[in-house]
Parts: sequence; structure tokens; C-alpha cells
Amino acid sequence: MTRTTERTVRGRLGLRRRMRRLALPLLLSAGLCAGALGTTGTAQAVDATVITSTQSGGRTVSFTFDDGPDPTHTPRLLEVLRRHGVKATFCLWGDHVRQHPHLVRQIADDGHRLCNHSMAHQDMGGWSQQQVRQNLEQTNAVIRQAVPNAQITYYRAPYGSWGQSPQVAASMGMQPLGWRMDIADWTPPGTAELVRRLMQGITPGAVVLMHDGGGDRSQTVSAVDQVIPQLKSQGYTFDQPAVR
Repeated sequence: MTRTTERTVRGRLGLRRRMRRLALPLLLSAGLCAGALGTTGTAQAVDATVITSTQSGGRTVSFTFDDGPDPTHTPRLLEVLRRHGVKATFCLWGDHVRQHPHLVRQIADDGHRLCNHSMAHQDMGGWSQQQVRQNLEQTNAVIRQAVPNAQITYYRAPYGSWGQSPQVAASMGMQPLGWRMDIADWTPPGTAELVRRLMQGITPGAVVLMHDGGGDRSQTVSAVDQVIPQLKSQGYTFDQPAVR
């Protein structure tokens, strides 16, 4: 090899090395940006609007149940929903999930949607976004311990005290879920009264708030069992809450 050829080869090798050194940071940067966009895209798939209506609208209704799972009332409610062919949304209390993970698996196996209802049902209306995020992340982690890779579609604020939680939940990919009708079953008034409230209060496209945990919910379960056939006879179908 002549000296001229050797210098040319070395020059080309040096140029290639310099190009690789320059390209590597650019490739890493692009990868990181793509990863960030992917994460952001997934996390920002919903907005922070608090939803109170069904996905389809019209003569539909969405049943949602808070504060479970409960070892007595959740299984009974699941049996009722299964018998009537209705899918609902269960807003899960993290501490109860930890105590009864098999019930969360049963809820998911039956095809119902999951909702984060915080870890310990505290009023988070005055919390910082960081505090809210830590709580919701802990609740999601507990749910996914029970149901690996669970899709947690919604977040509902305890007591309806939203504060900064809608923005945090939306950034985590969970639709803030409100309600159009609360039948106040947390103070059990009797099954007949709950049936009356449901039949008189439900409007087309409504998200209805009820409870399967946090107390004696036997009246709620019985009312749901009676109301579903009546609503179907009036032309109602059962839908899930909207996701934006």
C-alpha cells in the first residue's frame, strides 16, 4: 500500500468514527424523544373532563358501584349482573382491593370495567398534584397486583371532592368519572325506596352512582336485581361511561 493510499484509508476510517460519534447522541436523543412521546401519548389519551354520561348516549344507562370489593355484597352483585347480562363499572377502594384481591379478579373476569377510587377513600380536594399522583399510583399498583396488566379506565374522587385530581388522573390515562344520579344508598332507605329512586330518577345517557362496599349494601343489590328488567322493558340498554 502506498503512503497516499494509506493516508486515504486512514482518513476514511477516521471520518466514519467521527460520524458514528456524532450520530450516537442523535440516535439516543431521538429514541428518548420517541419514548417520551409514546408515554405522553398514552397518558394523555383522555382529557380532564369529569364524565357523567354514557358512551353511546340515547336510551342507555351506566351502573357504577363504589367502595368495593366487599366479601359479602360484591359476589351477590356480580351474580345479579351476570344473570341479567349487564356490564358495569366498579370503582375500587385500594385497601379493600388489598384485602380481597380474588374479588377484583372476578370483577375483571366477568368483563366489568375498573375504576381507581383512591387508596383509603380520603378527601383529596386540597391535596397537591404530587400527593394525588402518589395515591393513585399506589392504588393502581394494588389493583394490578390482583389483576396483572389490568386496564384501569376511570378515576372517581372520594366524596366527589375533585380538587386537582382530574388533571392528574387524565395524565395517567384515566378518565375522571362523575355521575348524573346518586341514589344515596349509603344511607339504606329500604329496597322499595331505592327502586323508586332509580326508576324515577334515571334519564337517558345517565351514569348512576351506587355502592357495593363500605357498609350493608344488600338493599342496593336487591334493588338492582329488580330494576334491570324494568329498565329493559322501557327500552333501556346498559352501556359504559364515556371516555374522551
